[in-house]
Amino acid sequence: MNRAVYDTRFFDTLYNSRNEVLKKKIQIEKKRNEKYVSTVVIHELYKLTLANEGREIAKHKIEYLKQDFEIIPVDEQIAQISAEFRHKYDLPMGDSMIAATAFILKAVCISDDPHFQQIKEIKTQWL
Repeated sequence: MNRAVYDTRFFDTLYNSRNEVLKKKIQIEKKRNEKYVSTVVIHELYKLTLANEGREIAKHKIEYLKQDFEIIPVDEQIAQISAEFRHKYDLPMGDSMIAATAFILKAVCISDDPHFQQIKEIKTQWL
């Protein structure tokens, strides 16, 4: 499966990991053809960076992300599927939105978050 939807943890690892082996795996992963992120990831990454590193760094990270990844907005279909996942698996709203995005796009979800692994309707993968 060449399509992938990336969770916020991917970007947190990309920007903050000191593990060189993991960083090399991330660079390989970035070469995938069809790379997507939900607008929810934009929100989560911006909020985390704003709190830890400030507004300018947050803006810079989002601009960098937008160069390599297609941003998928939350629409009515994603919202409804997200609600179904949230109800069925008792997920946080952000995770259910990201999972619904992966489901709609028929893409693997790149994350090590155990919330995604319980969702039978999507495939997950980590580096």
